[in-house]
Amino acid sequence: MAVLRKMFLKMVEINNVVLFLSSIALVLFSSILIVVVENNTFPTFFDGFWWVMTTVTTVGYGDYYPVSIAGRVIAIILYIVGIGLIGVVIGKIIDGLAVFRKKRLEGDIVYKGSGHFIIIGWSQKASYAVKEMVETMEQAEIVIIDELKEAPMLTQNIHYVQGNASEQETLKKANVKEARSVLIFAEDRLTNNQIIDGKTLLIASTIESVAPGVHTIVEIMEENHIQNFQHARVDEFIISNETISSLAVRSAFRKGVSGIYSQLLRRSVGDDLYHIPLNKEWKTYRDAFQTLLDQGATLIADRNDLTINRKLDELLPAEAELYAVCDDITYQKIMERGDKL
Repeated sequence: MAVLRKMFLKMVEINNVVLFLSSIALVLFSSILIVVVENNTFPTFFDGFWWVMTTVTTVGYGDYYPVSIAGRVIAIILYIVGIGLIGVVIGKIIDGLAVFRKKRLEGDIVYKGSGHFIIIGWSQKASYAVKEMVETMEQAEIVIIDELKEAPMLTQNIHYVQGNASEQETLKKANVKEARSVLIFAEDRLTNNQIIDGKTLLIASTIESVAPGVHTIVEIMEENHIQNFQHARVDEFIISNETISSLAVRSAFRKGVSGIYSQLLRRSVGDDLYHIPLNKEWKTYRDAFQTLLDQGATLIADRNDLTINRKLDELLPAEAELYAVCDDITYQKIMERGDKL
């Protein structure tokens, strides 16, 4: 027993690659050997392979078993060496999965995918953003960056990287260079707006140094701080305090107007704002406007230009990005119809 114990301890210390290759070699060699030694009982390689696997995994169905002395010697060797070796391999696989799960939970990973969304700064707002992303694109890959000890949210498509987002190493772990967009949320654990926007600026500047081409959306607390972000080449700003205040004032002057904003901002409520791909048959804004209207959608903007209804007869630029308001069913029909044209 002491000899076997020492042998198994040595197996545990063997390099994983060597261990796995040794296991595969043992299984294949034993499968071939049992077929050669006892061909009447094991007429095909698969029969031998089946018996070896059921033996080393201690399943032992009993449908195949050696009857000759040579075959039984092979079985004894598998009992002594094979079962222990495969047991160690299975144990290492289970340990590896446990370590991977722990690393993923603690954010100690390197994300290697591309076309993903990165959310920096976990908060209630970030939680809503993740929910909205998943509702918009079910298969969206999302990487959350924060300094929390454990992931605030994990699924098959939602990943966590622990670290300071103003450090290049952390951003590289999230593969920021190949991200589709980066959303930076204001630090809600701080109370001073200047400090909050200052930290956001530091993160945006680091992103610019690592991945200057990535699309960045930044939440800031005060509009007059935008000028400080000019060198960071931020693509879009969301002014937190101003947005909330503006909506509150508009609701005070006109009851119910907040419901309109809610529909446009939340995909799960009423109609929504959708990007409409250009159709080669559309020559003017009127062509696009009328076609979409006939299908139940209202064209309202080209990028951030909301004056569509005043220039319907103008030519539609090749670089136009059209947005329309409709429900999800109408949007799906528009997309299906567009694929056929």
